[in-house]
Amino acid sequence: MWAACVLGAALSRAPRGRRAHSALAQLRGILEEELEGIRGAGTWKSERVITSRQGPRIHVGGVSGGILNFCANNYLGLSSHPEVIQAGLQALEEFGAGLSSVRFICGTQSIHKDLEAKIARFHQREDAILYPSCFDANAGLFEALLTPEDAVLSDELNHASIIDGIRLCKAHKYRYRHLDMADLEAKLQEAQKHRLRLVATDGAFSMDGDIAPLKEICHLASRYGGYTTGPGPLVSLLRQRARPYLFSNSLPPAVVGCASKALDLLMESSTIVQSMAAKTQRFRSKMEAAGFTISGANHPICPVMLGDARLASCMADDMLKRGIFVIGFSYPVVPKGKARIRVQISAVHSEEDIDHCVEAFVEVGRLHGALP
Repeated sequence: MWAACVLGAALSRAPRGRRAHSALAQLRGILEEELEGIRGAGTWKSERVITSRQGPRIHVGGVSGGILNFCANNYLGLSSHPEVIQAGLQALEEFGAGLSSVRFICGTQSIHKDLEAKIARFHQREDAILYPSCFDANAGLFEALLTPEDAVLSDELNHASIIDGIRLCKAHKYRYRHLDMADLEAKLQEAQKHRLRLVATDGAFSMDGDIAPLKEICHLASRYGGYTTGPGPLVSLLRQRARPYLFSNSLPPAVVGCASKALDLLMESSTIVQSMAAKTQRFRSKMEAAGFTISGANHPICPVMLGDARLASCMADDMLKRGIFVIGFSYPVVPKGKARIRVQISAVHSEEDIDHCVEAFVEVGRLHGALP
């Protein structure tokens, strides 16, 4: 399915071809001005081209030699695990490259149902539902569950997918201060007049590396009329109403096969998780000892807080010159004045990799005045 976007502009009477040309010229001018503003603010996001598979060391276009990758979501190092890759190849061979349909037409294969059942067992729940992406999962949740009679209470630093998903629904919206249980309680009291009240939070906050206090949140929910609904009916409702699920093609078999094997590896042993935790602690302790401020605690997302957008961008560029791939984040991805470099630790990093990354940060930090 293809979508066409048409821009209308107020133009004086002119031949059709000239009007179209003028509209495009006007649009180009507006877009170029906006892009120049992004560059001038130091918040331009460049895309580095990776020319190898994901792993602790990667090859980046335009940079000679191998680069240590400290900016991937590959926390457990499973993206290039040989058993995961083999499972993907097997699914590709057996089930093909794609489904060419949505789930409720002819896009559900046995491997999709098997993976959903495996995810449910992993989380000790009745059922699970697969979406093409995490963003789609949150985009499809709130609109399907909530009506104008209901309310949703959201942490102010929730992921963009949660924020956008909430925007799509017609429920009343409340935002509580980040991890502030007193403010959440006040908002719950304020929202008592609504039929249903849903609290939405990240489990781990992707830009801050801190963890939601789920026990405290559940305790507050129970105090203010909260209840637990069976996941089975919940998932069934999402299958009927969640638009990203209904109108997106199914996950390709190779992706499903890889995900299924990754879950197998996690359920078989805690060794990978323990390795990741130890390396996370090593990085955090060494960086804090060097004088850096690291947001969050005991999570492989390790934001190095710098404040200034240009500083974060320049330091990230200089880290790459020293063989370390990290990314600077600034507004609008994070609040103004809270720019940072987000470091992401993987179980497949070695202790030497961690130490080399810290040493490079110290050198670059001193070069740019972030450290004395």
